[in-house]
Amino acid sequence: MTPILQTRLGYDPTHHKPLPGIAPMDSADWIIVDDAHARQMAERARLLAEKRDKVIAMDECARPAAAELLDAVLDVLAARADHAVGAGQVRRPDGVTVAIDRDDPMGTLGHLVQQDLCLMEKRGDEHVLTAAVLCFPASWTLEEKFLRPLIGIHLPVAEYDATMARRVQRLFDGVQVGRPLWRFNALWYVDPTLHQPRRENDRRIERGARSADYLRTERQSLVRLPQSGAVVFGIHTSVLARDVVQGLWPAAV
Repeated sequence: MTPILQTRLGYDPTHHKPLPGIAPMDSADWIIVDDAHARQMAERARLLAEKRDKVIAMDECARPAAAELLDAVLDVLAARADHAVGAGQVRRPDGVTVAIDRDDPMGTLGHLVQQDLCLMEKRGDEHVLTAAVLCFPASWTLEEKFLRPLIGIHLPVAEYDATMARRVQRLFDGVQVGRPLWRFNALWYVDPTLHQPRRENDRRIERGARSADYLRTERQSLVRLPQSGAVVFGIHTSVLARDVVQGLWPAAV
């Protein structure tokens, strides 16, 4: 399969910041359409058709928040010139028309935007993953993380200790309506495949080596929904070839 790659980014993924590396985000930048849009959306459609049970999950108690998320995304798309939002359908920039199925909010979202979307709802003292469309996981699985709290989601990340867990929980508690946040990560990968699930005890795929040919970066966003209070964790995945990275950020290669 030919790799699905971007040729540009709106940020420098080689300029790393200490965890969690959070910054304010303009609400208008929540949904991104980039030069890999058509091919990423086609791959999402394939995964949703062939691996739906692996890339979609929703606790029934999360249905109100999922419905609110769908409406929020539709509002953003309606304000964009590259989408046409009607009463029951959306025409994407690639010309594909997506039916709005309100009985399947996460599935519909999976066909509407490039980024993966995870709903985090406060249950007790921690935010819990209650719904998601996750087509492009990078070394984790929705099956294992579904209905886990933040600290359980980040197992077995060595850097995510008790101190980091408290910091991230405070971050989620502090996300305000109308004041979204964003961060990014970036690692060199041998394999440019977007869908790279890995269970916690499986051998880690080869990544991180500077000799690898592809830089994979996630632009992650945090958005508070006003009615449910849920936090939406968005993941927009980009993969760039080494020569593109070298052309954009020569000192990084």
